[in-house]
Amino acid sequence: MTTLALFDLTPVLHVMLMGLVVALGPLSWIWLRHRQAQTVNRLQALTLLTLFLTFDLVLFGAFTRLSDSGLGCPDWPGCYGFASPVGAQAHIGEAQAAMPTGPVTHGKAWIEMIHRYLATAVGVLILVLAASTVWLRRVQPALRLAWFLPVFTLVWVLLQGAFGALTVTMKLFPAIVSLHLLAGMGLLVLLCLQWARYQQIGGQWPPIDVSARVKTGLLVGALLLLTQLALGAWVSTNYAVLACSEFPKCQASWWPVMDFSQGFTVWRALGLTADGQPINFAALTAIHYVHRLMAYVVLALLAWLAWQLKQSQPLQSLARGLAGLLLLQFLTGLSNVVLDWPMFAALLHTGGAAALVLLLTTIAVRVWPHARARAAQTLSPDLPRHPA
Repeated sequence: MTTLALFDLTPVLHVMLMGLVVALGPLSWIWLRHRQAQTVNRLQALTLLTLFLTFDLVLFGAFTRLSDSGLGCPDWPGCYGFASPVGAQAHIGEAQAAMPTGPVTHGKAWIEMIHRYLATAVGVLILVLAASTVWLRRVQPALRLAWFLPVFTLVWVLLQGAFGALTVTMKLFPAIVSLHLLAGMGLLVLLCLQWARYQQIGGQWPPIDVSARVKTGLLVGALLLLTQLALGAWVSTNYAVLACSEFPKCQASWWPVMDFSQGFTVWRALGLTADGQPINFAALTAIHYVHRLMAYVVLALLAWLAWQLKQSQPLQSLARGLAGLLLLQFLTGLSNVVLDWPMFAALLHTGGAAALVLLLTTIAVRVWPHARARAAQTLSPDLPRHPA
């Protein structure tokens, strides 16, 4: 059997073309739906659509991981040097015959390549957003469009693509996969901030004053949520979900046997210690249980925050949304444990985490508005009120 090159750039143009074809769908839809609107309004609509599609991409990435399809095509960016599994059928068939339930099957190859096509399409949309913002800023300076955030988002998605490549070529190395997951959440934040800026300067989202205590709680809650996301990514990428199969105890104990040293050694291969030995079960237990304990802290603080936000009439709907998402996360997390990690609950758990990220970002924008958003409230009606 010939050795497979992990990086084979032969199909890169074809893969990029597939991503462009996929991206033409939402681009055409925006153009047709908003063809009578001003350019800045089309840009606003495209930002929201890109945010929605990126959220979908995060969910599909979770499906790719949960279906064990991350190595469905064991090279990058194509599949055995081809732009799709169609050309690689013989190679995939050979691998599937050798290991019928292994990492490479025809179904898993398609899941992996569809994920790459979707990721490339999102990259194209973000490129269009960045280029359009820079161009519009030059031709209509009165709109006061800021170029930094869209351009930074473009750089971010390129780095995210690099992590995606390393995820494959480093054989699901847990630290790389975890960073890939966290970077996906960061991409959601960046796109949400861009859309929120349109809402603010357009006057749809006036600033909301809340107490310093609530702002402090929001900041601490965001930091704790980030920590919990990292721990959740570490649980998922180390396949430690089923290390505890009961609730609220774990292995019939409130404090099961745990190996924190092995479990939280960051730079190691999947399933192995830093010395190359198989990781022990106590290490997986530590990974799982720390995530569970942190979940109690995050749930308590964000539940308190939801109660505090409910006291502000303009934030009541967001407070209810926060409470609902916390309940969803608790129920889906519990389902993952006691129902043997069902796919639907696992996907909902990831989607709930992404929705929490977006919701907290939205709340933060409402209570910490950009300086120009406050200034927009006093602009005269004849001045442009578009994103700065």
